[in-house]
Amino acid sequence: MKLNFLAWLIPVIAVVTGATVLETWLTHDPMPDLVVHAPGMDGAPERVERHDAIVTIGEHFREGDGVPAAISGAWPGFRGVNHDNIHAESVSLSDCWDEDPPRILWEIDMGEGHAGAAIRDGRVYVLDYDEDARRDALRCLSLADGREIWRREYDVDVRRNHGMSRTVPAVSDRYVVSIGPKGHVMGVDAISGELYWTLDLVRDFGAKIPMWYTGQCPLIVDEVAVLAPAGDEVLMLGVDCATGEILWQTPNPYELEMSHSSIMPAAFDGIPMFVYSALGGMVGVGASNETLGNILWYAPQWDRSVMAPSPIVFEDGRLFVTAGYGGGSMLLKVVRGDDGFQVETMKTFRPNQGFASEQQTPVVVDGHMFGILPNDAGPLRNQLVCVHPDDPGNFVWTSGRENRFGLGPYLVADGKLYVLRDDGVLVMLRATAEAYHELGRKQLIDGHDAWGPMALVDGRLVLRDDTRMLCVDLREASTRQAVGRAE
Repeated sequence: MKLNFLAWLIPVIAVVTGATVLETWLTHDPMPDLVVHAPGMDGAPERVERHDAIVTIGEHFREGDGVPAAISGAWPGFRGVNHDNIHAESVSLSDCWDEDPPRILWEIDMGEGHAGAAIRDGRVYVLDYDEDARRDALRCLSLADGREIWRREYDVDVRRNHGMSRTVPAVSDRYVVSIGPKGHVMGVDAISGELYWTLDLVRDFGAKIPMWYTGQCPLIVDEVAVLAPAGDEVLMLGVDCATGEILWQTPNPYELEMSHSSIMPAAFDGIPMFVYSALGGMVGVGASNETLGNILWYAPQWDRSVMAPSPIVFEDGRLFVTAGYGGGSMLLKVVRGDDGFQVETMKTFRPNQGFASEQQTPVVVDGHMFGILPNDAGPLRNQLVCVHPDDPGNFVWTSGRENRFGLGPYLVADGKLYVLRDDGVLVMLRATAEAYHELGRKQLIDGHDAWGPMALVDGRLVLRDDTRMLCVDLREASTRQAVGRAE
């Protein structure tokens, strides 16, 4: 009897002791900066709610010895000149990398993150985070050699969480605007780096910084910066780039919150608008004098817990929206009636039913959409696909199991689609709906998490992984030689 009792008691003690040890291990945090990384498959981290002590935004400035490149042209912000990720300059790019491979012109170290570049008039603008100094830094670099022309920075503590910086500045002829990981906004002179104004989206408007920090990229329209703090009372606003004066504000009656998606300019039935996918729904905000700042429509049916891609706007009033982490995609239609605009749901797709994207915004070429499927797309995960916008549930073609791209960015130029795998391999293919037609591939970075948006000006492609930024010359050899002789 005694032996039977001990045989019962010993396992019980073992279970209780094991549970105590496990609880102690789980609640102990010896490495608070460590984030277990499994892109697209890990659980979403906690929302970044805590805000530091008051930050003196933009207080530090440093000049460098860089000189702007003698190159005109611009990629002035997120998704380029026309917000479509298509490079419209008539520059001939190499079709064959076996004979004429891309050349690395320069490369620099970066703080861990995924912030892409904006380019204008031979200058490269990128938001970086200096981990040693614990500072956000808006850096202005030479497109010629990557040397720093100036940097404008400020002290702020940002803990690593799948990187820190992940936004693209917006730049005009005169101004550059940036949003930091914790919602700190700077309005700066694009040439000299002089600080004109600042905003703290959390302190000034009650914004809630989303998980993985700020992903929204600023927008400049007619020297007005357009931002979406999605705060307690203000959903969207326009700021004079010269003075920092708030010219208009949009109320937030639906209590929407900031997402990682960015504001996209659009027009429906001839009415200019700003379209924003927030947490809690999508809105169209008036962008013309008559409707400026007014909410013209609200689409609560598009509400996902994590949203990074921005809306794709078609001329006929259709909207394609997508998200990762089970978000799938949706095709909507904005219709104008006697009572104003209404938004109708045309089709909804689960992530394994049709076209969806986790990080990158799809690109539209010749009436077809191209993009990379998310991690939750089943057997087709991370493949590059082509669909027709009328039927996003059916793939025109897929890249196949042997061609997976992770969560990397892509853009279109000279009839070609350039896709950066997240391990640093750049792939070039025909931008066509006929088939997956690869033209070449080149390992440019021996790295990982190459998720930051790319930028292209005059054949110079600026790209990055999580800790390095490169400028790569994609031009044909004959073009490079002709330009060299002219210079």
